[in-house]
Amino acid sequence: MSSKKISGADLARLIDHTILKPEATPAEVENVCREALENNFASVCINPSYVSLVKEKLKDSSVKVCCVIGFPLGATTTASKLRETEEAISNGAQEVDMVINIGRLKAGDLRYIEEDIRAVVNSAHSSSAIAKVIIETCLLTDEEKERACLIAKNVGADFVKTSTGFSKGGATASDVALMRRVVGPSIGVKASGGIRTYADALLMIENGATRIGASSGVKIIKESTQ
Repeated sequence: MSSKKISGADLARLIDHTILKPEATPAEVENVCREALENNFASVCINPSYVSLVKEKLKDSSVKVCCVIGFPLGATTTASKLRETEEAISNGAQEVDMVINIGRLKAGDLRYIEEDIRAVVNSAHSSSAIAKVIIETCLLTDEEKERACLIAKNVGADFVKTSTGFSKGGATASDVALMRRVVGPSIGVKASGGIRTYADALLMIENGATRIGASSGVKIIKESTQ
């Protein structure tokens, strides 16, 4: 456990309370919204089909509506990610978490990656929405992580994000530290995937994370008071 504690209230404002499993029902999504309101989380993060529902459940609150784009593979076309972004924002999303095209990055097609990210970022910003870029660190070399983070920063993304939580690994402290070192203090770093305890969350924050994506947010906050 870290020696530097963070209060539950302060930590809650850093958590994107997440329900992205394919079998999530409307009732489960509504329950996640109730938990987010009770704990004053930063956002509720859902798949696109639930944006309108979540907008309604979170209305008149400070909890934001966060939607994933091109999720979880990142292998859809830029045009499809752009349309998905526009529709999500039209339905009420205030933040979007887009997945890069991982295969194109690994092939060294950096122009494609830049244009793909820029399209979503510009679309989000045109509606005053926040844009986060998921690079899926578990599939990348350190050099590829650095390239992806620099491109995301250079095209104006608000956050870089470690993981979808649906690949072979999630957030690690070393990856968060690398991402923070690469992007500097000017943009956010979101740690996501496998963060299930208060200790996990603290470790990510100590290494530079400014947002935590977790489906275990309620458990994390309860542990913070123990």
